[in-house]
Order: sequence, then structure tokens, then C-alpha cells
Amino acid sequence: MNYFLVVTFLFAVGGMTGWGIEVFYRRFVSQKHWVNPGFLTGPCLPLYGEALCLLYLLSQIEEHLPIEQLWLRKLVLFIIMAAAITALEYFVGTIMLSAAHVRLWDYSSCWGNIKGIICPLYSFFWMLLSALYYFFVNPHILEALEWLSKNLAFSFGIGFFYGIFVIDLAYSANLISKISNYAQEKQIIVRLEELRESINYSIEKHKPRFILSLKTEKSLREVLESYLENYKEKYVPLRLRGTFDKKDDEK
Repeated sequence: MNYFLVVTFLFAVGGMTGWGIEVFYRRFVSQKHWVNPGFLTGPCLPLYGEALCLLYLLSQIEEHLPIEQLWLRKLVLFIIMAAAITALEYFVGTIMLSAAHVRLWDYSSCWGNIKGIICPLYSFFWMLLSALYYFFVNPHILEALEWLSKNLAFSFGIGFFYGIFVIDLAYSANLISKISNYAQEKQIIVRLEELRESINYSIEKHKPRFILSLKTEKSLREVLESYLENYKEKYVPLRLRGTFDKKDDEK
């Protein structure tokens, strides 16, 4: 089984599974209503897809760890996995903040956070997910791919997913680009979740839209102006970064 097939399959499965996890987490834990997470329109979170690919690759280094105790070797492996995903999370979050002036998630209220991008609590969650992957998913990956690769429907399904994914990525990247241009003009950091809440509750004044949650009858600039008006009292200048961000981020 070649790595390309494995990676493309894992990215698709990871992206969709992670999207499902985030949907239910936001519904029942954080935001208490249905939210389409991430910046894509469709059911995919690329960060989770990349994370699953990382877990698959890192699972193969276990036999090379110079630790005799089985339980300790696995614990170290899970810590390495969590650290790798945390590093990926930090890289993606930092790029979005510095290049696009957009914050996709915010851990500013969590203890020990770094720039609101990563924090110990969510690194611990990544370690738990790494353990779940190792024990319940990894042992069956090659067998599943071997079976699926012999079925034409599998190739069609993967091709269909990536066709939709590319279209969705182009649409969403264009939207993020416009938001980024506005953020740079106003020297602010746009929080995507706050923008959604502002659209659904302050601008559109209707039940939150699940699909196309950033779409309104108004122009995007009008939407962003309303968003800034709603949240401007929370922003203070951060001279060192040359941007505006929440007071929480200075703590």
C-alpha cells in the first residue's frame, strides 16, 4: 500500500471526523448551539486531517524508542504525538494571525496559553485522542485500505471528496482573503467565531445559519463594519505587533 493512498485517505477521514467532533463539542459544551466550525463551508477541518496523518506516521516510531517498559514507551509515544499536533496547531494559528489577521480558534481564557493559539489543556486532549487513535484506529488502517482499494467506489469516493474540497477551499480562501484585507486596513484581529455570532445575532437577527454561516444579504464590508462596532470596546492597541487585539491577550 503506497503512502500517497494512505495519506489522502487519512486526511479525508481525519478532516471529516474532526469536524464532527467540533460540531458536537460546540453544541453541547462551548457555544450551546449548532455551529459549523472552521473556515471551510463543508464538513472538513484540515487541521484534524493533517493531525491524523501525523499520528499515522508517528505511530511507526514506537519500535525505535529506546525504552524497555511497554507502558512507558507508549506513554512517551503519546506525548510525542500530542507535542507534534500542538506544534502543528501553533504553526497554523500563527500563520493565520500574522499573515491573515484572522483567529480561527481562541484559547486566551485557558491557563498557560501561548498567544491564545495553544495551551496545556488542549495538548492534553490531543494526547487522549492520540491514545484513542493508537488503540482503536491504527491497528485497522492497513486492513481497511487494502479492502477499500479493491473497490471502485472507494476511489470514486476519495476523488469526489477532494473535488468538493478543492472547490470549498477556493471559495473559503477568497472569503478569508477579503476578511484579511479588512483586518489589515483596520489593524485588528478578526475572530472568526465572533464574526459568525455577530452575523447571526446582531446583523441578521435570526436563528444561526449552519451552512454558509458567513453569508448575508449585506456586503462583506458592511458585515465587518458591524462586527467591529459590536466588539470595538474589547480591543486595545498592541504596539509591538502593530495590531488590535482583545485585552485578554495581554494577560
